[in-house]
Amino acid sequence: QVQLVESGGGLVQPGGSLRLSCAASGSIVSVNDMGWYRQAPGKQRELVARITSGGSTNYADSVKGRFTISRDNAKNTVYLQMNSLKPEDTAVYYCKADLKAVYAVLRVYWGQGTQVTVSS
Repeated sequence: QVQLVESGGGLVQPGGSLRLSCAASGSIVSVNDMGWYRQAPGKQRELVARITSGGSTNYADSVKGRFTISRDNAKNTVYLQMNSLKPEDTAVYYCKADLKAVYAVLRVYWGQGTQVTVSS
C-alpha cells in the first residue's frame, strides 16, 4: 500500500517562509511526476508546482520567483520551499505523485493535505 505523507505546514506571517515535504512510501516501483496543488476555501484545487523525475519544473504564475520545488529521488520525497508568503497563499496544500506500485498500474496518488495559513 502506497502512502504520501506531507509535513511542514503551519501559520506564518506575511513575508515569511515555510518548507513543505512529502514522502511517498510503500511498495513503490517507480515515481514519475511529483507536484504540489492547493485549495483555498470556496475555490478549486490548482497546480502550484510540478517536477519530473528528471528535474524539469513548472510553476503557477502566482508563485514564480517565490516558490521552489525540488525532489530527492532516492527518498521518493518532494519539497516545496515557499518564500515571501502572502495572505493569498493561504490554502490546504496537497502533494501528488504519479507512481507505479508493485502489482499495480501507474496511477495518481494524493497526500492528505497540510494547512498553510499566512496571516499577521
